[in-house]
Amino acid sequence: MSRRSRILGSVAGALGVAAAGGAALGIARQQRAISRRAGDDIPFGSLHSPPITVVADDGVPLHVEVDEVDPPPPGGAVERLLRRGTSPSPVTVVFVHGYCLNLDCWHFQRAAYRGLVRAVYYDQRSHGRSGRSDRAHATIDQLGRDLQRVLDEVVPDGPVVLVGHSMGGMSIVALAEQLPELIGDRIIGVGLISTTAGGLDPSRVLLPMVPARLAGPFTRGAVRTLHLGHHAIDGVRRAGGAVATVATDRFAFGEEVPRGYVEFVDRMLAATPFEVVADFFPNFAGLDKFDFVELLGQVPTSVICGTADKLTSIGHSRKLHSRIPGSRLLECEGAGHMVIMERHELVNAELDQLITAATARAAAR
Repeated sequence: MSRRSRILGSVAGALGVAAAGGAALGIARQQRAISRRAGDDIPFGSLHSPPITVVADDGVPLHVEVDEVDPPPPGGAVERLLRRGTSPSPVTVVFVHGYCLNLDCWHFQRAAYRGLVRAVYYDQRSHGRSGRSDRAHATIDQLGRDLQRVLDEVVPDGPVVLVGHSMGGMSIVALAEQLPELIGDRIIGVGLISTTAGGLDPSRVLLPMVPARLAGPFTRGAVRTLHLGHHAIDGVRRAGGAVATVATDRFAFGEEVPRGYVEFVDRMLAATPFEVVADFFPNFAGLDKFDFVELLGQVPTSVICGTADKLTSIGHSRKLHSRIPGSRLLECEGAGHMVIMERHELVNAELDQLITAATARAAAR
């Protein structure tokens, strides 16, 4: 029996159990046979949808893209169920990227889920194609409010699964702190990848963004020094591209990966002005939100990390897992911080489980 047939069979059972029925149909759409090599033959940075601008509460424009669900093929099992009067699950998966990256970092997840589930991607403030923030609003709490604005504007109705990588996971925790009533109501599932809710060593975060000969003085220096030196650091990074690429390889990945992966991540890092790096940098030392992550135990939650992550080490994910009741922990042996690329097959498989569990629970309510 094919994977698709098994999935449709389990969905049919879920439809029989759930009185409403229609919501569980989304499982078939999300879980139909997904090529685990999806994205390998697609150029990095080429997956896009028409841009949407969402204005944050302080006026910063946020670049947002939405991938809608493809209509089912005529005569297929899903189409036949639709003609019986059911409707696809309205679940939307919102992907929130990390520090000094942009929405393109979700390349392998976007390639795998495109057309199968409604998905939202956006560039966090001061990153990618979004507008620049002033320093006062370059905070984790503001990122939580930005996420709320994105939900309000592009996902006004229906259940949501939030997936955050690195600083994106911190944004999700900030939202949970600010609006706990959303957890279990609008937000029906959460994925926390290579992230933490506190206790982070800021120098670990900064090192990949700074040339090696400058890293020591700047990580030991004051935030004022970081801002004063941002033009010099940008210049040195441009001049020493090969050195910067080596640093990216060392800190972003745990094991050997195709050179194209390293160059792609390095381009995202290099495109982030060091002034932006310095604006957000102070937030990591003072981050302390572990008291709020227990809220996420109300919904299916997956915690994912590479065991060789040099930025948000595996201990952070283990702590998150221990503080979130009922959560799942996926440890990707030997993988680094960019586990969403380095072990994209494993990450996508875990997200399959998360989306399925969250959708099924929502259908049974």
